[in-house]
Amino acid sequence: MQGTEQFDLVIVGGGPIGLACALEARKAGLRYVVIEKGALTNSIFHYPVNMTFFSTSERLEIGGVPFVSNNPKPTRAEALEYYRRVTQGFDIPVRLYEEVTAIKGENNRFLVTTTRGEYKAAKVIIATGFYDIPYKLNIPGEDLPKVTHYYKEPHPYAFQKVVVVGAQNSAVDAALETWRKGAEVTMVIRQPEIGKRVKYWVRPDILNRIEEGSIKAYYNAKLLEVREKEVVIETENGVVTLENDWVIAATGYQPNLAFLRKIMINLSEDEVMCPVVDADTQESSVPGIFLAGVICGGMNTHRLFIENSREHAVKIMQAITKQLA
Repeated sequence: MQGTEQFDLVIVGGGPIGLACALEARKAGLRYVVIEKGALTNSIFHYPVNMTFFSTSERLEIGGVPFVSNNPKPTRAEALEYYRRVTQGFDIPVRLYEEVTAIKGENNRFLVTTTRGEYKAAKVIIATGFYDIPYKLNIPGEDLPKVTHYYKEPHPYAFQKVVVVGAQNSAVDAALETWRKGAEVTMVIRQPEIGKRVKYWVRPDILNRIEEGSIKAYYNAKLLEVREKEVVIETENGVVTLENDWVIAATGYQPNLAFLRKIMINLSEDEVMCPVVDADTQESSVPGIFLAGVICGGMNTHRLFIENSREHAVKIMQAITKQLA
């Protein structure tokens, strides 16, 4: 357990937006540290190995550092390399595999407690994203080892019977990639069609595979139960039981809003539970604690991305430097 360290700023979250905030803090000459509970850019690390971004590389840049890609749309591997080089090149102090468990105190006098120690800080930025808590199906058998909420790569599913739950990008990528490696794929989709947000160059592919019968899709359906060697699906034509080896539940993820509540940050009272922030400064309802990135959208995780929340870093640092002047 380390001793208590003193900083002007503690940044919680080592993803692209947390790193963008770090670059702005560096420009401002602040003493700061980034605390990340997993690997650097942990969310991107957990993306599927072969994932391609929807955005072009320049829209993923932070701190004005060019992101050069060999592809029209950058890959996961290229993004990991880019953010790793930015961190290394600017000597950003990042404490990895260290989770923040509590933030107490008041403006200019915060105590940030982690799994490894304590930090004193005048200001705190929370940029924790939303990729850590999967939406659960809440059905019997969901906790079996054959069920995963994180699809990584297709090879383990070769020549296996795979059920993919969902109809957005993650589900479609998993279905197509595992099918191409020899899996027998069945998609279970709550909606009447494949999601509208699926990448425009991928959507025709999945629709054609379904139409030709290569991939089976049950629309307006839901998974009722997972068993050791089969699954039970409620379909438009009744309940169906299928032989099954693996279930990939690509049901989406949500931000850790419980932590925001724990540190007394106000959320909107509707179902979106959007954190209350000042639009000009990104300061939360707790003076001295700022929010950046996707977490600012609450449960609406499709409103904010790297490309449209990079600006949070600049706004926050302008506010912090004024307050600390």
